[in-house]
Amino acid sequence: MEFIDREKSIEEINTLSPLTWAYVGDAVYELYIRMHLVNNTKLKPHKLHIEAIKYVKAKAQAGILKNIENSLTEKEQEIVKRGRNAENHHLPKNATVQDYMYSTGFEALIGYLYLTKQDDRLKEITEMCIKA
Repeated sequence: MEFIDREKSIEEINTLSPLTWAYVGDAVYELYIRMHLVNNTKLKPHKLHIEAIKYVKAKAQAGILKNIENSLTEKEQEIVKRGRNAENHHLPKNATVQDYMYSTGFEALIGYLYLTKQDDRLKEITEMCIKA
């Protein structure tokens, strides 16, 4: 999935806010889930949307993160922690503050892996998410 410029250096990516990683991670993860559903089901668009929500809502992402946390490297856990602890003034509408924080950490990890072109690891983790 290479449709945007990912030519920033690791140093530049490391200086981005964890909320920026999460912003990218939100889009990457949602696209992964949508493609997974399109490729593995015969659902119509409305049902695809309903099914996708089960994976991408904050509570689901927080639960997924807790299920895969022990499979993450020390560096990946650090990225999650930075995302989870990033000061975000957005109040979640349909999630607890804790679930929202954990989902932000999860999205930060997905975004970081994508931006740093760790595509094999990104694929491993997103596949764990489907099974979690």
